[in-house]
Formats: sequence, C-alpha cells, structure tokens
Amino acid sequence: MSFLTILAEVVAVVAAMVALAAVGIVGADRLRRLRRTARLRLRAVAPQLAVLAVVLLVNSAIRDVVPEFSWIIGWNITGYIFALEGTFVAFVQSFASPPLTAYFSFVYVYGYVFLLVFPLLAYAALDDARPLRELVIAYSLNYGLGLLCYVLFIAYGPRNLLSDLVESLLYTTYPRYQLLTSRVNTNTNVFPSLHTSLSITVAMLAWLSRDQYPKWTAIATFGALSVVIATMYLGIHWATDVLAGLLLSAASVALARRWVGDGSWRS
Repeated sequence: MSFLTILAEVVAVVAAMVALAAVGIVGADRLRRLRRTARLRLRAVAPQLAVLAVVLLVNSAIRDVVPEFSWIIGWNITGYIFALEGTFVAFVQSFASPPLTAYFSFVYVYGYVFLLVFPLLAYAALDDARPLRELVIAYSLNYGLGLLCYVLFIAYGPRNLLSDLVESLLYTTYPRYQLLTSRVNTNTNVFPSLHTSLSITVAMLAWLSRDQYPKWTAIATFGALSVVIATMYLGIHWATDVLAGLLLSAASVALARRWVGDGSWRS
C-alpha cells in the first residue's frame, strides 16, 4: 500500500465525518447562508489564513533538517523526561486490548484530522467572524511554537527509549500508517505533543462557542481527551509531552483571543 493510497483513505473518511457533522451540527440554514456568503467570509479571514499557510509551508520545508539543528544545539531532554515520569506510559499500555487499540488508532489518525478540519467549516458558518479568526491564529501559534521547540529540544518517544517496555501499538497493529506519519514526524520530535496541543485548542475554542454549537462542544471535548490518551496509549508520547502540549494550547488560545479584532466579516 502506497502513501497516496493511505492519504486518499484518510481524506475520504474525514470528508465523510465532516459531511455528517455539518448536517447534524451546523445545520441546513447556516450551510445555505455560508454558500451565499463564502467569498466574503473567505476574504475577511484571508490574512489569518495566509499566516497559517506560511507557517505550514515553513514547517514542511524545514522538517527534514530540524533534527540536524537540534543536534547542533544539543539539548537532549529525553533523560530528564524519563527521570521525571519513569514508566508511566508502560502503565497506560498495561490496559491495552484489541478494541482499545483499534479505537485509539482510529482517533489518532482520523479523529485528530477531523477535529482540526471541521471547526474551520463550522466557524465559517457563524455570523460572528471572531471564532474562525481565533481558530486560525491559534493553529498558527501551535505549529510555529511547536516547531521552535522541535528545533531547540531533542526528545525521543517512549517507544524508542523503552522499547522493551513500551510497544509501538499503532505501527505494530496497523503498519500501513507508518507510511503516513513518517512524512510529518521524526523520532526526535515529540516534545511537545502537537496532537495534544491542537486537539485541546479545538476543545477550548469549542467551549468558548458552546452557545452556538453545544453538540460540537461535547464532541470536541470527548475527541480531544481521546487524542490525548491515544498519544500515550500508542507509545508515541510521554505524559510530559502531553503536559507541554496542554500549556502550548492554553498559550495559543490566550494569545489568539488577545490579537483578534472584532467579529465583523467585513473587517
């Protein structure tokens, strides 16, 4: 199975999830209004989207050379993380079972992408532009600050350091996903957990917009918590990475809310 085949599978599954959520959460009236005003709303959030696009392009362009810069700086914090939390991830994996592995693998690959994509549509359909602007800026901050941490710190995941105690459950159970994740991850880039920071960012912003989308608030919260657990259950991240991701999400949301202007689509 090729990378493109896996990518097409993820796109198809996430697109189906977004379509179902759009009907059940956003609603027909908002979707019709969005269709009529999509061009205006896209222009209104274009500066924020441009910043996010630049951050993602930079991330993609330098991802392969980030480990080289990290080794030049030489701040290997893996030992400190292990000294701090020991075999906690191995304890989490002690509860492993085939159904849990299937669930957390689905959440890590498909649920995570859904969490990031759906609110872009949902907030674009609101009359207030502020939630979408905050979301896009918070994404940019997560990726930008996360990339800076990856440059500064060398950190191997528990599946690498504790290979005799922690199993790489995602890849041993579903090896095809390694074709996908290897394009965006390296073994030394686990601190902080961007899966955690971005998912919790979505959940925090969902709570702030809970009056408009109460169903989404519940789904985003449950989904984000599932992603957080999945990162450790699958042996990919330490609890320390998760904690750092929580702090990163809180900082990103706070800064995004401070920087965003009014809620007009014409501003």
